[in-house]
Amino acid sequence: MDRELYGREAIFGNDGLAARLTGLTPYGSAKTPYEHRDDPPVVVLTGGRGMGKTATLKQLRHVYREITPVALVDCEAVAPPEDPGPGWTPVTGALPALAVQLTPRVRAAKPVQFPRLSLGLVAVASIAWSREDETQAQRDLQSLGPVLATVDSRPGAAQGWVTKVLTKLAATAFDAVAPLAGLIAEATVESVLEETFSRFQRRTVDWYGAYPHAGGDGRIGLRQLAVDFERGGDLRRRAEDHLVGALVEDLYRAYRGTALGMRRGRPVILLDNAHNALGRQLVEPVLRARASGRRDQIVFFAASRSSDHEGLRHAVHHRLPEVAHASHWTRGTEVTSGILAVGLTPLSAAHAQAAFERHDPGARTPAGLARGVHRLTGGRPLGIALFAQAAGEAERPGSLVPGALLDCTVQVREDRQPVRLADELLERLLPGQRLEVLSVLAAAHGEESARLLAGLRLRGESLDGDVALRVRDVLRAEDWRVGPEYFVGDPLLRSLLLHRLRFQDDDHPRYAVWRAVHESLREVYQTGNVASAPHRLHEELVLGREAACVTHLRVRFPRPDVPGWLGELRLIASAPYPRERAARGPDPRRAVALGQDVAGGPLPEERTGLAGLDEEAAELQLRMRRLLHAVWLLSDPLALPDDEVTDKMAHELRQLSGRHLTGNAVLWDAATHWPRDIRAWRSLSMPPGVPQDGAPDRRNRQGDGGSDA
Repeated sequence: MDRELYGREAIFGNDGLAARLTGLTPYGSAKTPYEHRDDPPVVVLTGGRGMGKTATLKQLRHVYREITPVALVDCEAVAPPEDPGPGWTPVTGALPALAVQLTPRVRAAKPVQFPRLSLGLVAVASIAWSREDETQAQRDLQSLGPVLATVDSRPGAAQGWVTKVLTKLAATAFDAVAPLAGLIAEATVESVLEETFSRFQRRTVDWYGAYPHAGGDGRIGLRQLAVDFERGGDLRRRAEDHLVGALVEDLYRAYRGTALGMRRGRPVILLDNAHNALGRQLVEPVLRARASGRRDQIVFFAASRSSDHEGLRHAVHHRLPEVAHASHWTRGTEVTSGILAVGLTPLSAAHAQAAFERHDPGARTPAGLARGVHRLTGGRPLGIALFAQAAGEAERPGSLVPGALLDCTVQVREDRQPVRLADELLERLLPGQRLEVLSVLAAAHGEESARLLAGLRLRGESLDGDVALRVRDVLRAEDWRVGPEYFVGDPLLRSLLLHRLRFQDDDHPRYAVWRAVHESLREVYQTGNVASAPHRLHEELVLGREAACVTHLRVRFPRPDVPGWLGELRLIASAPYPRERAARGPDPRRAVALGQDVAGGPLPEERTGLAGLDEEAAELQLRMRRLLHAVWLLSDPLALPDDEVTDKMAHELRQLSGRHLTGNAVLWDAATHWPRDIRAWRSLSMPPGVPQDGAPDRRNRQGDGGSDA
């Protein structure tokens, strides 16, 4: 694998989930005791985009492909051929792909054959054939050549099948009363059986005798299968379910009878993006069969972006670390209780550090960069992998911060030019979405402000409903968090969209779209239904009008509600910083926070708000300015914590504590706990010292992050 996986030992360990289900260790293929020997669960790996589901499935294929039959199909990538006949559906497209991958010889075991599946696919493909036009028959049979080759691998066999089938059709007298599809299917199956199947293989047709209305006769069952498929609706679904059963039966037969003792472990079927309709159609027949008592011994690993969709309602749910040594799964009474849903967990800060060290073995990047990227990405494996690669390939890595990495390029494929990291991440995390709309709405806080902003900036973007609500539903469907603090709730996704909003037009120094959106949002918070002074000042700070923010904090400071004042400070200072492209060197906010930007003389009034203030008020104004810029810098997910600025923030809060008549204890607590939050890479707690879950802060007091490290 080109990409190393971190934090997935619960699956790939020698006693991990994959080893216990397959009976074979992933590395070295040693035998290991089965868990759920007679009735394994269907494992569904859950997690949003970038959580490593696809990488995990590909790694499973990589480590098992030489020791046991294994196949991987992406249920979102099964596409029809150039000119599909009526016998093609996503199910009949996916099944041959699975069968062909499961066929190759592994570890001294003979190739798996798929005679039952071949007969069923030929039967449904034949519904469009006629004696007058042989083109469709030739095209369909040749497309089925790879799966039929599991039964007859002779060169040129496909052309022989076409000739035999068309000859049979020409010689057959069809009953005008019987469904034509069934009669053609019967003639086709007879031809393929005679031409391709050996004397022993021909008995496999009897398996279709269990099809509804077949009366135990396999040929009638295949004819009825074709009729049901052509009629569509629930009947087609029944026919497709039976085809899935044919693949399972062929695999089951390969592991019993004369093959007993010749094969090791269990075969593995991997289904990516199985939350869609095709994924469910491939999995549900297996679940129903297993719930009824039939056993197949196949190991299924599927991937789903959602952990709470209807198909997983009765599944047994566990987080990945919980299944490292036992699955803790038992079958219930519901069909879908046969699923073990395993939530993929974010990577730890240590995993992020390991990824950076792999790409930067010379340790050229700043010491805190890996941890900063971990905070920004929330441990999302895709984000960590690409950020680490960008850092390792950067020309001047010594002063990098996460925000600067967004403008770096990465070589994601050898056959593609290097691409900018921010663009690649957005393409991978929001494929096929309207980024120009999402970038605008990423600036909003709650849903209501997003709707008002859409009314001002996105008129005409949707002719059939509220733009913001449509975007909200898209984000939720993709398992992205929406609100309440921000409309786009994931810090990484929001940062990427705001980065795009600022730089999409490449119009430095105007940044017209960025400025227009934030001006509109400022108007929303000033005059709209969600009028809010702190939110409006948040936008003022984005637009570079810091004096109004500082003055507001100074004027509000003496009031009794100090927790409310701290909350306003935190909200205002959470404003996105208006970055310049590929900016390097010290962050300008640092000098302001440390009081160093006034060394060269007085600053203009629009930046300080000092005009007309007496000495005491001016001193408080400057203190508020330093504090605001310190919190702004230290809260920025695209920056890195600065110890000197952190100490300065604590100093300013303690000085303010001595000046407040009633809120000195709250301010003192902020001076104590906020530096701990910063050094532990956490958001500033509100009230200070109380994490977001509401529990008192009992974490390690040494500032190293405690359990979050």
